Amino acid sequence: MDLIEAWLEDLARVLDGEHPRVMDVRIGVFYTGAQLETGETGLAFTPRDLTDAVCCPRSAAAAPQSGRLAGQEAWALAREALSAVPLRRAVGVAVLNALSARALARSGVPGGQVLAGVDALEAADVQPEDRVAMVGAFVPFLKELKGRVARLWIIDKHRDALKPDELSCWKPPEEATETLAQASVAIISGSALVEGGIDTLLAAARGARRVVLAGPTASPWPPPFFERGVDVLGGIRIRDGQAILQVVSEGGSGYFFERAAEKICIVRQSESGPACET
Repeated sequence: MDLIEAWLEDLARVLDGEHPRVMDVRIGVFYTGAQLETGETGLAFTPRDLTDAVCCPRSAAAAPQSGRLAGQEAWALAREALSAVPLRRAVGVAVLNALSARALARSGVPGGQVLAGVDALEAADVQPEDRVAMVGAFVPFLKELKGRVARLWIIDKHRDALKPDELSCWKPPEEATETLAQASVAIISGSALVEGGIDTLLAAARGARRVVLAGPTASPWPPPFFERGVDVLGGIRIRDGQAILQVVSEGGSGYFFERAAEKICIVRQSESGPACET
């Protein structure tokens, strides 16, 4: 069973007997949002390198069913995370994150602890001797890590987005498996849950002493991720779902989430850190 399937199955177990509907769905430029009728809201990265235009009945049938998403039963819409179509996956992952917020409120964090207001890089406890591989160019992390670790690799398909002094760190996605296998710390963008390949990336990083999944998309129900080697989930806790949906609809990125959400890290219990917060 792959990670997305395990995530869906474990949520169904924890929320057994609950069948909420999805009240609202927004597919924004940077993020996709979904809100349950119970109030919980989840986000997912919106894929932007799309080549298929919705210009004929065939391509329209593959796209998310705009105008018919809100009101659907959450478990049915969550299964879109298994779709072969990237935009459908974004909707499904957003719903899974909303259901995850409900599961966390109901059951706490089995096997882990929540660190409120803590950045994923801080929770990763990176040391000067570490070899760090990042899947996705996290700009704030780059600023912190450049010149401060033994090796730094940036695995990203957008080489031209890097600064001149960062180009020597760049690795193409085709070299992700080989690069992650050499890392002592692996930091993987939560967008991999939408873009695909998360199971392959986690398997490649199995030898790392610390594996981090980071970004607003990395806000899932933790146990299936812990079981597959993730040590830190550096996501967000949404405080005002309606405000987040407005930001998403207006083309906002994560830089605009601060007033409606807070950073949290969910850390495996074996990791050191402050006492559990909720």
